Amino acid sequence: MSIAEELGVSAEIVLYIKTPPDEATLRDVIAKLEDPVTDLVRRDSLWKKLGLTDDDVATTEQVVAVLVKHKQLLQRPVVVTDTRAIIGRPKERVRELLADLV
Repeated sequence: MSIAEELGVSAEIVLYIKTPPDEATLRDVIAKLEDPVTDLVRRDSLWKKLGLTDDDVATTEQVVAVLVKHKQLLQRPVVVTDTRAIIGRPKERVRELLADLV
């Protein structure tokens, strides 16, 4: 059971690989983001394969450019409400954010 269902909050699940966020959507999320913008980018095997460094995602512009080009690097889950956005790790953060909507 998802945290949203448990709390009785309606939620839309966006599968970022099938429906990746475009530049405008990313900018909207970033405007609401409570976490550092650089945290939106996963530092995983693809990150290493692409030869990226923290200097490549030091600004909002760079983060948007990297995520538009490499949607797989989007950290997840990202939980977005009308006014706030967080990276949902650890999952207790999701509960705290959604509980404010109840």
